[in-house]
Amino acid sequence: MAEREIIKAEVRNEFGKGFARRLRQQKRVPGVIYGNKQDPMHFSVALLEIQSLVRNHGVNAVLELELEGEQHLAMVKHVDQNVLTFDIDHIDLLAIKRGEKVEVEVPVTIEGEPEPGTMYLQDASEILVESDVLSIPEEIVLSIEGLGEGTVITAGELVMPEGTTLVADPETAIVSINLPEVDEELEEAAEAAEEGGAEAGAESSEDAAAEGEE
Repeated sequence: MAEREIIKAEVRNEFGKGFARRLRQQKRVPGVIYGNKQDPMHFSVALLEIQSLVRNHGVNAVLELELEGEQHLAMVKHVDQNVLTFDIDHIDLLAIKRGEKVEVEVPVTIEGEPEPGTMYLQDASEILVESDVLSIPEEIVLSIEGLGEGTVITAGELVMPEGTTLVADPETAIVSINLPEVDEELEEAAEAAEEGGAEAGAESSEDAAAEGEE
């Protein structure tokens, strides 16, 4: 479940790509917090702190943002990540209130192995749920241990953590168990090779028999 960490932030009064670049050179991340009937507040936070928060508590992490001596309860709403370094380039936070319920996308984690000779296809990696802001699950675990071919697990069959309810369509397919796909071209090539080998073997036998008769 989400835990609260206190992240100290500094007010950000300058904007633009140039200022954001200078912040990143200082290993800081620009961000904004909005919602809860308050004006948006722009800030910067230490890169290592915010990356640790997201890594340890997921994309729906809940935190206390300390800004100008005040603490603001917030959750991660959006993260911009550098495609080359994977560092966080910008973060959006949503101001929230204790006791409030929010709708969030939660990752679905697959555990276990299906029956031997089968494979699974995960049709949905995230699922929309509603949860108390202080009890947002970091993941929903689905076991596929021993499931057989043709099995389809839908969102309605997922076990929701306490305090969490499903918002997504319960008929949404999450995972299906199938037989491995066979490449038809490779299969035909293998059959042709087998037939060719058999024909070559037969010809060799005939040649050997003819030589014996001579």
